[in-house]
Amino acid sequence: MPSPLILVNLKNYTEGTGNRAHLIANAAQLVAHESGVIIGVAPTYIDLHPISHHFSVPVYAQHVDGSEPGAHTGQITADALRVAGATGSLINHSERRLTLAEIDAAVKALKVKGLVSVICTNNESTSAAAAALGPDYVAIEPPELIGSGVSVSKANPAIIRNSVAAVHAVNPNVKVLTGAGIQSGECVKIARDLGTDGVLLASSVVKSKEPGVVLRDLVSKL
Repeated sequence: MPSPLILVNLKNYTEGTGNRAHLIANAAQLVAHESGVIIGVAPTYIDLHPISHHFSVPVYAQHVDGSEPGAHTGQITADALRVAGATGSLINHSERRLTLAEIDAAVKALKVKGLVSVICTNNESTSAAAAALGPDYVAIEPPELIGSGVSVSKANPAIIRNSVAAVHAVNPNVKVLTGAGIQSGECVKIARDLGTDGVLLASSVVKSKEPGVVLRDLVSKL
């Protein structure tokens, strides 16, 4: 089987910016090399370029706009992400919701530049709708569990199983991640057993004093 993706969203946590962002990226690189598991990071825009050029891990933006390069002040274009060295981008995270038209434009913009798209969703129906747009990944994250410390893979396994089925019924080529409360190797194993292609997580790694220890635990049962 292909390696699952462990994608760590650094958000705008103080513990995930500057030197700490580099520390987390370095830990991800080491654990990925040891385990053979793909571990990506999604840093702030300010940290995206240096991390992309100093580490071998896949680097994702936390958001992208579907606009073309030009007079769009404050917009984040797929072209700029590619120049910065990004692998792809999250789209429609629960903390950065978009309209359907904006999501579609973002997916298309990334595709034109050969970048990976990860649409975040919150239930089965939105996961199916997202799959119809042809992204590389759909990441299902029930918002009530984000940052709760309660893993979706344990609290609500049905939403994962049903979302995987809904996505693949629309487009079997779209991969599925799950997130919200992921914090251990057991959470990741359950998510994989339910049919996902990996996990999207944040605070359990970013806020840890030893992110490498947490990452090693996350991949320990794969």
